[in-house]
Amino acid sequence: MTRNNVEIREVTDGQSLKEFIRVPYAIFKDDPNYIPPLEMERMDILSRDKNPYFEHAEACYWLASRNGETIGRISAQLDQLVQKYHGEKTGHFGFFDCINDQSVADALLETAENWLRERGAEKVIGPFSLSINEETGMLVDGFDTPPSLMMAHSRPYYESLVKNHGFEKVKDVWAYWLDISQDILPPAVDKLVKRTFNSDKVTIRPIDMKNYDRDLATILDIFNDAWSDNWGFIPFTDNELKQVAKDMKLLIRPDFTYIAEMDGEPQAMMVTLPNLNELIRDLNGKLFPTGIFKLLWRLKLHPRYKTVRVPLMGVRKKYQNGMIGGAMAFSLIETCRIHATAAGCTHAELGWVLEENTRLQKMLETIGCAHYKTYRLFVRDL
Repeated sequence: MTRNNVEIREVTDGQSLKEFIRVPYAIFKDDPNYIPPLEMERMDILSRDKNPYFEHAEACYWLASRNGETIGRISAQLDQLVQKYHGEKTGHFGFFDCINDQSVADALLETAENWLRERGAEKVIGPFSLSINEETGMLVDGFDTPPSLMMAHSRPYYESLVKNHGFEKVKDVWAYWLDISQDILPPAVDKLVKRTFNSDKVTIRPIDMKNYDRDLATILDIFNDAWSDNWGFIPFTDNELKQVAKDMKLLIRPDFTYIAEMDGEPQAMMVTLPNLNELIRDLNGKLFPTGIFKLLWRLKLHPRYKTVRVPLMGVRKKYQNGMIGGAMAFSLIETCRIHATAAGCTHAELGWVLEENTRLQKMLETIGCAHYKTYRLFVRDL
């Protein structure tokens, strides 16, 4: 399809998929904060044969070019679980990157919208790459720092491109930054934590790597319960749980990942991961031939990262509004902080957090977290 001298091509094979993955390299070539993701990891996420997301969803990818030069990309997704859990015929778009040209953005967005409309979608929300459990939202504030692991990066003009096309804001999610090199618990919170744990009812234990699959399944079960009332929530399927367990195993550290138990039953959890983006910054997305050895050296043999990210944290719903739930959450944060600083880390990103989740925002701000990035989701009726 050609519109306003913009050619839109569907991604149909491995070669065009590689081209799709590499589009941001040119878009961000003069942005010092852009970090190319690992191409192998992107290929696996976008592969219909490898990503269990496609057991309940379908997607299509397109490239935009002009005069033979690739200048943009986009995806469209239709997930059966969205309608199952939210009763909405809602499609998603994602992987939106393009030059600062409204005609290019319009051609890409219109192509995604037409594909979704043909499949019965009544509105479109995005960007999600590919789902709400992966990269969520478009960066609209916080361009002056690089993205952390599993978080998106955008050009400041992206927001104008989608709004000029007719999209409106539907939701913001926030990321927080925390200096973990110093004590973070206020005296009153520290007293609450100590009183709770002196009762012997609540204990915190690290993930057991000998029973890794079992413990990670427990962590994700807590996540599914803790987040189930949140806007846009979609639970992990069994096969997605298995894939997450496989994907995260290289990054998981038992001294960074904890489960809180109440009378021996798991009720809260926190996963802190090395900020992989800090370690792959100079690899230009490639693990081979030498990148894999550099990564393993930096990650396992001679760890040198200074930042970590907390992508998963949750307390089961029955404890969320009580003193014990708060004590478990603060204790998990402090336990992870102590061990992360012992490993040489100095800062952590926590998030994302929904803009209306004032309870969690207040808790994070109590320990000194600063809201430093905002990711926006947009909606348009079809």
